[in-house]
Amino acid sequence: MYPTINETKLLIKELVSIPSPSGNTKEVIQFVKNLLDDLGVTTKTNRKGGLIATVPGKDNAHHRMLTAHVDTLGAMVKEIKPNGRLKLDLIGGFRYNATEGEYCTIETAQGTTYTGTILMHQTSVHVYKDAGSAERNQENMEVRIDAKVENDQDVRALGMEVGDFVSFDPRVELTDNGFIKSRHLDDKASVAMLIQLLRRIKEENITLPYTTHFLISNNEEIGYGGNSNISPETVEYLAVDMGAMGDGQRTDEYTVSICAKDGSGPYHYGLRKQLVHLCETNNIPYKVDIYPYYASDASAAIHAGHDVIHGLIGPGIDASHAYERTHEESLLQTEKLLFNYVQSALVE
Repeated sequence: MYPTINETKLLIKELVSIPSPSGNTKEVIQFVKNLLDDLGVTTKTNRKGGLIATVPGKDNAHHRMLTAHVDTLGAMVKEIKPNGRLKLDLIGGFRYNATEGEYCTIETAQGTTYTGTILMHQTSVHVYKDAGSAERNQENMEVRIDAKVENDQDVRALGMEVGDFVSFDPRVELTDNGFIKSRHLDDKASVAMLIQLLRRIKEENITLPYTTHFLISNNEEIGYGGNSNISPETVEYLAVDMGAMGDGQRTDEYTVSICAKDGSGPYHYGLRKQLVHLCETNNIPYKVDIYPYYASDASAAIHAGHDVIHGLIGPGIDASHAYERTHEESLLQTEKLLFNYVQSALVE
């Protein structure tokens, strides 16, 4: 029986609740591996720490690869300040203003965790005249640790040091009317959909037309999660990531977004037309769009020199790289397109 949209949403909730900033993704990769092992899906872990699942198809001479990334934005401790607070260095492409007031977790090299809050140094309006106007940047923002510390020696006594990973509280919420609000929907929503697709393939005993690989990549936010471990037989490479929303964009929270071009350049025209055709023939609501400041694991593969046909689709995500939101309708339409895509013919 096909996994329900509620099951997909609950899986997203589980995934976003596992801290996994780029560079520290072992726990969430193991979580996904355990799920796929239970389904009887063959997997292997590459040296970069990503996970590759393979489903044999009728044609083993021509392969497909689908990818979604499980790494998220995050931070590292840049400096332990004399006042006992932490200066951060960001992981991934986002802005400090998107983190202000956020709860976070600091993980020491020994595996101990401490909670904290990301704040402006000049937060108190009763003390700082420029509390509202001061720039939100590395110099002004800091982590207030939930521990009794007054200086850098106290912090180091807890085991904290430069290079410790900092993850952000996802604040995940599933609303009664179908919205999913959370950090890290980019791209754990798509990871959940690939897991659900694999579950359906296994439970319904579907034989795919081509051997198909599913890469759960773990370095996309820093640019190179999906640029390797692509078999020479791979013809098509489809990244499943978020659809970017904002002024001038067609993408919304209720349809599947098909990317025509992003900051890396155009995606393969033939594959884009094939994806549109699949939507139109299967009554799947869709939007074709351009994401101006964006790149994907598929474009990383092209830049690395792989000779593949590349594409990009995903659910529409509002407020990307901040406190994100989508709707179950967008997830549902993306799942439908994925299901039809893996059973379709290769682009000629």
